[in-house]
Amino acid sequence: MNEDRAHFPPVDPVKTGIKGCCPRCGEGKLFDGLLGVKPRCAACGLDYSFADSGDGPAVFVILIVGFIVIGMVLWLQVNYGPPIWVHILLFAPLTIILSLTTLRWFKGILIAMQYRHNAREGRLSD
Repeated sequence: MNEDRAHFPPVDPVKTGIKGCCPRCGEGKLFDGLLGVKPRCAACGLDYSFADSGDGPAVFVILIVGFIVIGMVLWLQVNYGPPIWVHILLFAPLTIILSLTTLRWFKGILIAMQYRHNAREGRLSD
């Protein structure tokens, strides 16, 4: 990543991450499929081999989606007291959809932030 000598105007990492665009040019697509990262940008040629978001996006998704869904479950149970199958019918699809959507957003944002701040794996010597 340090050998990047191309000159591109800075892009907002949050906007490009949510849209799933290249963190350097903001034009090319970052993802290949739902969560897989492409090998390089089709627009500017940036090699995405540096992109490793790790478990960071999953942690944010668990905390945020869990807070939203459990809050809704508790609200529904306290106010209406429906049987368990109603909870499963309502909240299982909601949890899956919210998790996959926000996981893609957070992965894109963290990769864009990683590029912007030239973050890489820690090294003891070099």
